[in-house]
Amino acid sequence: MIPKAVFFDMDGTLIDSEPLWFENEVKLMAQFDYEWGALDQSNTIGGPIEKVGKYMSACVLGVNTPEFFAESLISMVSSDFESRLVFMPGALELLHSLSEIGMKLALVSASPRQMLEATFRRLEGKYFELLVSKDDVVNPKPDPECYLKAAEFFGVSPSDCLILEDSLTGVLSAKASGAKVVAIPHFVEILADDQVVVIATLKAMKLESLFSLH
Repeated sequence: MIPKAVFFDMDGTLIDSEPLWFENEVKLMAQFDYEWGALDQSNTIGGPIEKVGKYMSACVLGVNTPEFFAESLISMVSSDFESRLVFMPGALELLHSLSEIGMKLALVSASPRQMLEATFRRLEGKYFELLVSKDDVVNPKPDPECYLKAAEFFGVSPSDCLILEDSLTGVLSAKASGAKVVAIPHFVEILADDQVVVIATLKAMKLESLFSLH
């Protein structure tokens, strides 16, 4: 399948930001004498941030609001997000190859828009024609609204789109849109099906190989 558009998730797919999120989740929850661990990370990976805030609030029995946790975490992560931004293995090279052939590209994430814009600045404003963040939709992932919005922007059918995701939340969103999905999971198990192909990494991924997955 040669898609008419390719949509990248951001955290954990395009950029290796999950360690930064985890580091700050640990710091924030330590303020409430809660030891945030790998299970907590897997339960919240993929966002959206509102889900993370609710989970954190529940972990400490509601001593502070979900909004407090969500806003505090965004503030902590965003303070050095751009300076510590690292791309996932093979992701930047694949993005460049797709751009070279004129592929329609969008960055679609459950993160706040300020973080997508920071990533876009690191890319020097190249590659992506569209950024869709949690702030640009009514219903964030796992709802398909973000991916449907991207397909509509390019004037293509979602079934003609290819989506790269790493989290279960993101894969559910991508599947619900009707697109073909390539999953690159790191912290959670994702099962392959007729709509989802699961791979270990984007490292050394050639366009021919990517397009042959579906």
